[in-house]
Amino acid sequence: MTEEIKETVLQPLTTKEAKAKSNALIAYGLMAFGSVIIITWFIGAIWAMVKKSEAAGTRFEDHYKNIIQLFWYSLVLIIIGFVTSLFVIGYFILLATWVWIIFRLVKGFARILTDQSYS
Repeated sequence: MTEEIKETVLQPLTTKEAKAKSNALIAYGLMAFGSVIIITWFIGAIWAMVKKSEAAGTRFEDHYKNIIQLFWYSLVLIIIGFVTSLFVIGYFILLATWVWIIFRLVKGFARILTDQSYS
């Protein structure tokens, strides 16, 4: 029994897709740098929110959705973690949130650098 390996042949990027990719990479980079300088986390999220409409209809559109969701969910989880850090559970929430953020950022970088959608 032989297995067929299906290779996904990606079309060359259009100008619109190239701009969408560049803007998403900027947002990912700013958010990744946000672990060092917190303000860049917010700037990256705002950048994605502003540039999202320019990526409509491209293969990179869902990267913007990922970045924006990552920002809002992690912001809520970090606030919950800080509030509950008076109890031990808050530290576990903060650690789990940090791991989840790193996972989503790395996955996003890996997918966008290979010209693939996030999902």
